[in-house]
Amino acid sequence: MSKIKFYFILLIAMIGIVSCSKDKNDDIPVIPPKPYAEQYEIESKLIETYLKTNYITVVNASGETKDQDVTIAKLDADHTVSIWDQKVYALKNRIVELHGIKYTLYYLVLREGTGQKPCNVDDVFTSYNGKYLAETTTDNVTIITSTQFEEVIFPQTFVNLFGYLRGWKEIFPQFKSGEAVSNPDGTVKYTNFGAGVMFIPSGLAYYNTGKGTIPAYAPLVFSFKLYKIKRSDLDYTFNGTSFVSTPDGVLSYQEDGDGDGYMWTTAELPEGAVNPDDTDKDGIPDFFDFDDDGDNYATRGEVKDANGNYYPFDLIPDCDGKIPTDIKKKRHLDKECHKMSQ
Repeated sequence: MSKIKFYFILLIAMIGIVSCSKDKNDDIPVIPPKPYAEQYEIESKLIETYLKTNYITVVNASGETKDQDVTIAKLDADHTVSIWDQKVYALKNRIVELHGIKYTLYYLVLREGTGQKPCNVDDVFTSYNGKYLAETTTDNVTIITSTQFEEVIFPQTFVNLFGYLRGWKEIFPQFKSGEAVSNPDGTVKYTNFGAGVMFIPSGLAYYNTGKGTIPAYAPLVFSFKLYKIKRSDLDYTFNGTSFVSTPDGVLSYQEDGDGDGYMWTTAELPEGAVNPDDTDKDGIPDFFDFDDDGDNYATRGEVKDANGNYYPFDLIPDCDGKIPTDIKKKRHLDKECHKMSQ
C-alpha cells in the first residue's frame, strides 16, 4: 500500500471518529483547555516550591523489597535540608519543548542502575508510587498537598513507554535496569536497578482531562524502580480497517537515527522541527514505519539474507554487500537500493 493511500485512509478514519451524530450530550457546554503557557507558569512555581519545602528519605536495603523506597515530607526542626538543596542525590532536569513552550522536567537520580537503558518506546518492568500535587489556601495560608493515586509494589506486566505519559518517556531512558536473581521459592529478587523520582507538570501528563482520581491540571510525582526492560519492534501497517502490528525485524531502539535514546512522532516534536529519526521524511518515524526509506519496498524484506533469515542489526549490509560504519548507509535506509528477501 502506498503511503499516500495510507494517509488518506487514516484521515478518513479520524474524520469518522470526530464526526459523530448529534445526541443529547451535544448541548453540554465544552470548557476549552487552559492555555499551556499560563498553566505551566502556575505549575512550575508549585513544583519548585514543593522541592524547596520538602525533604526526602531513601531506604538502602539491597535485595529487599523496600530497597530505594522513598518518603517525602515537609521540612521540620529535625529535617532542614530540602530536596532542592540536598546534595546526596542529583536533582537534574530535562528541557522539553512542546505546546509552544519549554517545560523544565525535574527528576532525582537515586541510583542509575547497572543494566541496559530503555529507549523511550521500549517496555519497562517497574514498580512505582504515584501522587498528585495540589495547592490549597485556608485563612490566607497556602499549602501544597500530595495525594497518592496509585502504587505498584510487585509489577506483573511491562509498561510500553510509547503509549504512556510524556514525562515517563522523557525520564526512563536516563536510567538502567537491574539484575534478577531467582529465589528457591520461585520468586525473583532484583538488585542494582535504577531508581529515581520524577516531578511532572500536567502538560506532560494528563493536563485538562485528569484520570481516575487525578484531577485536571495536576502535577504528578512518581518514585520508581526500573527492574528490567524489553526491547520493542513497533512497526505497523494499515489493512483498510485497522492498524496491524508488522514488526520489521529491526528493534525500535536500533531505529534511533541520531542515537540519543529518543524517538518521537511528529505530534511530539516542536512545531516545524525536522525529525532525525524519519529517514524518508514522510512524517512516520522509522520505528513505526514499515518502509523506512520510502522506496516502496518493505523494510522487513530488505533486512533479510538470501535464505530469508533476518540479519543481526550490526550485519545488515549496504547495497554493495559491505558492512557500513554509518548505520544510515544500511540497505534498508537507502532509497536507491532494492534488494529484497521474503
